[in-house]
Amino acid sequence: MTNTLRCVASLVLASAASAALAEFPDRPITLVVPFAAGGPTDKIARDLAEALRKPLGQTIVVDNAIGAGGTIGSAKVARATPDGYTLLVHHIGMATAPALYRKLSYKVPDDFETLGLINEAPSVVIGKPSLTANSFAELRQWIAANGSKVNIANAGLGSASHLCGLMFQNALKTTMTTVPYKGTAPAMTDLIGGQVDLMCEQAVNAVPQIEGKKVKTYGVTSLQRLPLPVLKDTPTLSEVGLKDFNVQVWHGLYAPKGTPAPVLARLNSALRAALNDPELIKREEALGLTVVTDDRLDPASHRKFVEAEKNRWAKVIKDAGEYAD
Repeated sequence: MTNTLRCVASLVLASAASAALAEFPDRPITLVVPFAAGGPTDKIARDLAEALRKPLGQTIVVDNAIGAGGTIGSAKVARATPDGYTLLVHHIGMATAPALYRKLSYKVPDDFETLGLINEAPSVVIGKPSLTANSFAELRQWIAANGSKVNIANAGLGSASHLCGLMFQNALKTTMTTVPYKGTAPAMTDLIGGQVDLMCEQAVNAVPQIEGKKVKTYGVTSLQRLPLPVLKDTPTLSEVGLKDFNVQVWHGLYAPKGTPAPVLARLNSALRAALNDPELIKREEALGLTVVTDDRLDPASHRKFVEAEKNRWAKVIKDAGEYAD
């Protein structure tokens, strides 16, 4: 092929690529959720999918690719064609997986393009209805007296409730018996039924049970009290003695590594528009969530945040000695 033909071919390919990018998206986008339908991440993803539909002008299809603490769905996106049509919504587990799993088929954040943080979600320490403790002070005394006999449930290795439970035990300088479940629903069912004692669960899941007086409430994990009516009088854990205790379960949006820059820019712009949607904000606030409005909406800042969280949680997980194969 002559130099002239090569030049013409390059121009044709570049023109075709530019046209394809200019038309993005021209078909539905798949939003992978690495957890079961009905859980907090799934609820957040479905609300986001609806809000993204408007600025992108396309249907967003939610795909629940569950298993192994969110790593199966994450791996699916890491291996996907980097064209912007397969995205991932993941929570804090994105940053903790490298420490929890000795054998991980992808690298965090190297195998992903960070698109921006979505929200932050505080958790609530809740207990079975038959617990004699009626305040955090009483709960702390009860835990001190019972030690490892205390059962603390979670939704599985790497789940938000698992990570919050680790931090809670670390702050109390105690070791409880951790009881992992295959999801939030069965863990909550056993907590309500009294088969386990405690759980540190996201407000989005805990609030309905608190409203129904099915569980006892001892404290929220954010530095400020939550404005939700049922929790407005519930103190923060920092207020009641666990100084500076702050565990926020954040969610972020990701694309496969190598997704073209113009597509990433389009997706980031759509995310910003979605997070400014009054309807989305209303839904998030009703669940006790705070929509991110700071510089972590910037892809580079989002990446730095994930790196910092990865380092933070690596120490907590190492100290607890909790790993998966």
